[in-house]
Amino acid sequence: MEPQRAARLYYLKILRLKGDPQSLARGMTVGVAIGIIPILPLQTLTILIFAPLFKGNSIAAVLAGLLVSNPLTLIPQYYICWKLGKLLYPIDLSWSRVRETVEFMLSGSASWGERLTALSLLGYESLAVMILGGVILAIPLALITYPLSLRLFLAIQRKRRQKHILS
Repeated sequence: MEPQRAARLYYLKILRLKGDPQSLARGMTVGVAIGIIPILPLQTLTILIFAPLFKGNSIAAVLAGLLVSNPLTLIPQYYICWKLGKLLYPIDLSWSRVRETVEFMLSGSASWGERLTALSLLGYESLAVMILGGVILAIPLALITYPLSLRLFLAIQRKRRQKHILS
């Protein structure tokens, strides 16, 4: 599907959401906040757990998560999370270290246990850096999303009421 057509489709889906504007806005906020954190295989599940906890609309939350984390935004989003996480997490996580770990894994001098330990340490540190960067990025986005989406859903509600009164 073309990006413009997909964007229009999501826009229309958001406009057609029904419910309390505050609940819809909370759902959008949860979806954006969790959608920006790089936990791709678990994003939808996490969104569906947290949306009711914040009394947000689950459908709005899932839609917002898909808007934020999709094939077009994934690479820049992960790159920004990586950079932010590296700024704040006090470890040396560079490409040279990744290359050294791969070379260590391929060398025949280490045991399987040592190889797995080196790989798991690198994986844990990479995951920690990415999630930290995602959380740092999610905070301002969530703070921006709630008032903007609340304004949008209040305007939609007003427009629906006026249309209903005029009919």
